[in-house]
Amino acid sequence: MPSQALPVVLILAGNDPSGGAGLAADTAAVLSLGGHPAPVVTAVTVQDTRRVQRFEPVPPTLIVEQARAVLEDMPVAAIKLGMLGSAAVAEAVHGVLLDYPGLPVILDPVLHAGGGGALSDLAMLDALRDLLLPQTTLLTPNLPEALALAPDADGCDAAGAALRELGAQYVLVTGGHADGETVVNRLYSPHGGCDPVSWPRLPGEFHGSGCTLAAAAATLIAQGEMPAAAARDAQRYTWHALQVAHRPGRGQSVPDRLFWARDPGRDA
Repeated sequence: MPSQALPVVLILAGNDPSGGAGLAADTAAVLSLGGHPAPVVTAVTVQDTRRVQRFEPVPPTLIVEQARAVLEDMPVAAIKLGMLGSAAVAEAVHGVLLDYPGLPVILDPVLHAGGGGALSDLAMLDALRDLLLPQTTLLTPNLPEALALAPDADGCDAAGAALRELGAQYVLVTGGHADGETVVNRLYSPHGGCDPVSWPRLPGEFHGSGCTLAAAAATLIAQGEMPAAAARDAQRYTWHALQVAHRPGRGQSVPDRLFWARDPGRDA
């Protein structure tokens, strides 16, 4: 690959017409951090910055064709998975990943929209656990998602350990849903233990924060960072993007993923 080429991040996620989450969020974050986004549409949603009204998964064969077209043409350096929409889609993605075992996979298990509304079902949860977690380099659930994926866990540490046992190499459980003046995100690694990082809680609610975090981590890993370092740097980038979020609609605020371009003195 030429030295000037941007690392390619293959993104499989749903389309959010508000531009706040999904493929639009992922694409902006990847571009912001110096990667080349290759977006594959997995679902079409009807949503705004307040809620999801409905969604339709893309046929699995069409998703596979999109992904393979990119993988056979470009030197993909990382794969970011977001909303998949159905167990059938997860099974199809699993088949693609089996053919590219050396690529890092960053999985944001999108189970609900930020403003509410289910984006998965029990079959989808089973597919994530059984098929995709064993192929995941970095898993980035919020705490409710972590507990949904590990229903026998009685807290964050137990969920992190359970998700690691299911096959995810690194698990970053975000703590934005908890109360308190700080948000504590916890990284569980193959070396054992927990690496907590605290961030001042920002006022308001945000649309696409989880997408931003996972896409940022995917880009940094594609650039050669180790997953633990990428997880920490992606948190910093996301926090700054949330700090200067704007409210384009009547609902949640949207992260400014290009904050550094409008404030050159701010460190991404």
